[in-house]
Amino acid sequence: MPYWRLSGYYFFYFASLGALVPYWGLYLQDRGFDALAIGQLLAILYATKIVAPLVWGQLADRSGRRMPLVRLAALLSVVLFGLIFIGEGFWATALAMALFSFFWNASLPQLEAVTFNHLRRRPTRYALVRVWGSVGFVLVVVALGMALHAQSFAILPWWVLALLLGIWLTSLMIPDSAPVRAQDAEPRIGALLRRPAVLAFFTTCLLMQLAHGIYYAFYSIHLEANGYGTDAVGGLWALGVVAEVAIFLVMHRLLERFGARRVLLWSLALAVVRWLVIGAWVELLWLQVLAQLLHAATFATFHAAAIHWVHHAFPGRTQGRGQALYSALSFGAGGAAGSLIGGLLWEDAGALATFGGAALASALAWVLAWGWVDRPSSALLRHA
Repeated sequence: MPYWRLSGYYFFYFASLGALVPYWGLYLQDRGFDALAIGQLLAILYATKIVAPLVWGQLADRSGRRMPLVRLAALLSVVLFGLIFIGEGFWATALAMALFSFFWNASLPQLEAVTFNHLRRRPTRYALVRVWGSVGFVLVVVALGMALHAQSFAILPWWVLALLLGIWLTSLMIPDSAPVRAQDAEPRIGALLRRPAVLAFFTTCLLMQLAHGIYYAFYSIHLEANGYGTDAVGGLWALGVVAEVAIFLVMHRLLERFGARRVLLWSLALAVVRWLVIGAWVELLWLQVLAQLLHAATFATFHAAAIHWVHHAFPGRTQGRGQALYSALSFGAGGAAGSLIGGLLWEDAGALATFGGAALASALAWVLAWGWVDRPSSALLRHA
């Protein structure tokens, strides 16, 4: 298994996310865009995350070859991001972001499928590869934050371009892999999607990421509104990702001992606690530290268990579309819905109601997972 080559891809991919998520809105603000325009431009990243994985997942499953498509998507994201340097105004920036992010968002789900195919009989070891993405995220958030403190926001696109180039270069070193075949006849994707367990699983993921969409959009604003300085805000964000890294290192043991279903249920239950603590007791630093440590459960363990579940529920040539659906419905549609709903709640009802909405979404997801999401098995796939 090409561990370091796969880990290198995750490192650069999530490092690029670490450059974009905390700082891209500030970069757009520095370029003179108002709040409405910034919101619309950032929404493009979510919109392409919904569409791109589905399109490329279909292409990958039909061809049976994933890495050529991953490499092509990575290269086109580098080339098209260059439009950021020459475009002026809202529409030119929107076009550049739409084109670059379409290909940037297309490649990761296919690389997830390739990773699991390389892992073969050790799928629970996925987290030991994925952890390097979290390491890349933390390093770039800290290093770029220091660089931006000393220099202007004009350096940000160059950082992003360098990281996108790193994604493409590492993709060239990763060998393709044949999809793992199911023991029984390979199911049809349409039949799989009609299974109650699969429908409940994807709805659970959407609700969980809806809650995280609220968190990503309003956590920093919530802290600053309650007297936290930028250093404290940054420290709490970093603490959450450090906790994520730590749990990824032992995630394979948790999955082997408890299975994906139990891990999902515990992650969702702890998410309810986390959002309520953030919303109700923001003035207590020690509780906010605890809430950020719970990022290990609400993101890391949930994501690793969900990816594991998808890998087993979508065998053979359905893998690419299964991973694409997970990415599109959770991080795409769920994240976009969370940002929108959070904005409405924040404006009309305040912080407690906003994070209470996140807790409610996670609680509904727990009910769905408990009632309908079981471990993928031959019973789930038989006659699909």
